[in-house]
Amino acid sequence: MTAFFAVDGFLFAAWVVRIPDIRSQVSASHSALGLALLCVSAGAVATMPVVGRLCLRYGSRPVTVGSLALLSLAVPLPAHAHSVAALGGVLLLFGAGYGGANVAMNSAAVDLVAQLRRPVMPSFHAGYSLGGLLGAGVGGLLATTLTTAWALALGGLLGLVVTVAAGVVLLRGPAAPVVVPERAAASSPGAARLPQARLLVLLLGLTALCTAYGEGAVADWTTLHLTDDVHATAGAAAAGYAAYAFAMTSGRIAGTWLSIRFGQTRLMLLGGLTAAAGMLLAALAPSVPLAVTGFVLVGLGLANLFPLAIARAGAAGGPQGVALASTLGYGGMLIGPPVIGFLADAVGLPLALTTVALTATLAALFPLTVRARR
Repeated sequence: MTAFFAVDGFLFAAWVVRIPDIRSQVSASHSALGLALLCVSAGAVATMPVVGRLCLRYGSRPVTVGSLALLSLAVPLPAHAHSVAALGGVLLLFGAGYGGANVAMNSAAVDLVAQLRRPVMPSFHAGYSLGGLLGAGVGGLLATTLTTAWALALGGLLGLVVTVAAGVVLLRGPAAPVVVPERAAASSPGAARLPQARLLVLLLGLTALCTAYGEGAVADWTTLHLTDDVHATAGAAAAGYAAYAFAMTSGRIAGTWLSIRFGQTRLMLLGGLTAAAGMLLAALAPSVPLAVTGFVLVGLGLANLFPLAIARAGAAGGPQGVALASTLGYGGMLIGPPVIGFLADAVGLPLALTTVALTATLAALFPLTVRARR
């Protein structure tokens, strides 16, 4: 299962590092490119609820393989778009594969977590982070060697090969027991528990949204904050973001052990509060070392919030619970960067970034509300 998460992260990063080249290719303005990029989100959000229903009908495993195959086939297409409209069209397909893969993978992972009876969901998401780091690193190294068309074609081919190989193993392996949503766990009080289960999924989805808001904001604004506000060099700013990404990956690798050691609710509480404190330090620190330290704390704190929220939403609502929480989480990733941008124009980037501390605190407190309602 980890291989699918790694491929997902690798393919998305392979596309992201080539966005500047694609922009020049289609001669897009900033606003036109922004509209085209919104098509990724539109394709993902439109697909996620549908994929949740497909997982219920056909099983999460075959839908996972199909979604990642679609994503692998869609990755090379932007390199052959020669207008903004054409780029938007292929990015709709790319977003559909990406959004479908995220719902299906997480649904299959929820079943495996139930089978193993261990909170291993953070380990799967660590695979995504590692795949993203690998995709960005390889893409950066090959940026001056391979054309965009060849780089994305090879990335898509690699993704397809890994998907097929891992898919054969996954589909032939012993089936994991499908998680029965908690709202259907008891036959007699099921009707009474239905609204409660939906509320639990909604609260966990809001946890994912608050977490993804922070992830999206940090991804897009870290280097600019370090260079413009803390006066770091370009190299130091890049190293600062790399430190954040490495901290998040490390936190997810350790996530299973931490979940067992502290419990999922306590880990989410500590993670959210750590991220909030780290973001305040990163946003308001007067020196580069202190700011980078803050971003490291943000990475460690946010690392396990999203995967644990998705896992618990799947336990409460099955594949459709995963779909709802993932859609809300993706919405947080979508709104974070522009909200920070508008606030930065109004009050400055450092103060705008402190909103990440607020959402991280909310992400820490929502799981306590969930536990209180169980």
